[in-house]
Amino acid sequence: MAAVSSASDTGDHRGRHPPERRLLILGGPRSGKTSSANTILGDEMFDAGIETTHSNVGQMEIYGRRVTVVDTPSWAIPTDHEDDEETDTDDNAGAESDSPARPPPSLDSEGPCMGAILCPPGPHAILLVVSITQPFGDRERRAADDQLGALGGGTWRYCMVLFTGVDQLPKGVFIEEHIANTGEALQWLVERCGSRYHAFDNNLKESEENTQVPELMEKVEEIVTDNQGWYFEVNELILLEEEQARRALEEERMRMEEHARQREQMIGGPPRELRLLLLGWKGVGKSSVGNSILGRRFFESGQETELCLRRQALVCGRRVTIVDTPGWDWFSVSRTPKRIRQESQRGAALLRPGPHTLLLVLPVVSSLTARKRRTLLAHIETLFGDNACLHTMVLFSCGDWLGHTPIEEHILRGGRELQRLLEYCGNYYHVLDSKTPGKDRSVSLLLDRIEEMIRENGDRAFLPIQTEWLSEESSYSSDNTEPEDDCRGCQLQ
Repeated sequence: MAAVSSASDTGDHRGRHPPERRLLILGGPRSGKTSSANTILGDEMFDAGIETTHSNVGQMEIYGRRVTVVDTPSWAIPTDHEDDEETDTDDNAGAESDSPARPPPSLDSEGPCMGAILCPPGPHAILLVVSITQPFGDRERRAADDQLGALGGGTWRYCMVLFTGVDQLPKGVFIEEHIANTGEALQWLVERCGSRYHAFDNNLKESEENTQVPELMEKVEEIVTDNQGWYFEVNELILLEEEQARRALEEERMRMEEHARQREQMIGGPPRELRLLLLGWKGVGKSSVGNSILGRRFFESGQETELCLRRQALVCGRRVTIVDTPGWDWFSVSRTPKRIRQESQRGAALLRPGPHTLLLVLPVVSSLTARKRRTLLAHIETLFGDNACLHTMVLFSCGDWLGHTPIEEHILRGGRELQRLLEYCGNYYHVLDSKTPGKDRSVSLLLDRIEEMIRENGDRAFLPIQTEWLSEESSYSSDNTEPEDDCRGCQLQ
């Protein structure tokens, strides 16, 4: 972003058009942006009775200047989990308290910063609209900071706070007193705008005594003068990238809401059952993965697992049962002790009538050679049979090591052996960050992926327990495994 000056913006009136001033209006829900835009233009150019979902532009000659005003959708207010207060959010109501609640944003709407593209080559002033009837706390402060940051650097010196609903102030109370009494967040906003602010009563009819618009335009001229006639040049490429990122997040939010809606429909019936067996080399983080999926520290991580341990929890509307198993040798089935191999089979037997998915845990930080791949597949086929591949999914652990690198790019870099392993598993894989148990939304995506595999397997939804898995003495199994209820009534079998 850059500040740019032009002859027409600095008072050169030799052109055929009057000098122009471009105003970009931003604000939160129920701030009164649309009503303020109409007040400035002196006409009902924008519909203040509906939610603004896309930026709109209006133009009018005012006091010898051609004034362009861009009204924008309201910016999103971040939600704190510890503060679940419902906030009515009509975008255009200003001081009115009986306006309809603003629905959640959808893919049909756009981000407020996209409005900057509609006043090329850029706005002379950015009006941040704040209603005195609405709270302005730390969440609103963060929202304003985020939106101005999305426009680019140097925006604050073009900003002014425009207060709406001043007719609701108690008699004898001026806007300065309201700023002082509201709190640090609002004072911060005014200071960031260089202590530039103005007050509007959008219900006040236009008359000779109504000087609020002329006074606003005088303050806009002061901003232009302070910036030596420059306007804020908009980088359209950056704004388009920001909008694409916003839409991607919105698509993900809508998808998650649809999954939640589908799960709510199951209320009143038994939760869906998923039975998962954790498998892999020694020291790959199977126990940590189990804790991440279940959202609690059920398995002791950081030390070698000697015995199978079964734990169960409700996760994302499913009853998830996980068995953690001892690790295999990295290079040879024969070097894996017989007791460990038997424990792996007994782990599957604890998931009666059989595990839906064998989660083969593979750290993203480890390289996969041909020998390691053959050893993994030999363990799976030797212990669980040739059909085990239909129920095996590669679960990449230590996902935080990837940073911003997509897992698909990591797979391509991993070489042919990693790709052959995934082909063996029907290209079923997922990546998990084990450092944030219960908080990683990828757990929900993992369960969705497992259910996709189950549907793909049709009448072979799980790997049936084999008689030989129950042979030998049972003293190796952990005393911490409670008796298992037979899960043959599960909906996913």
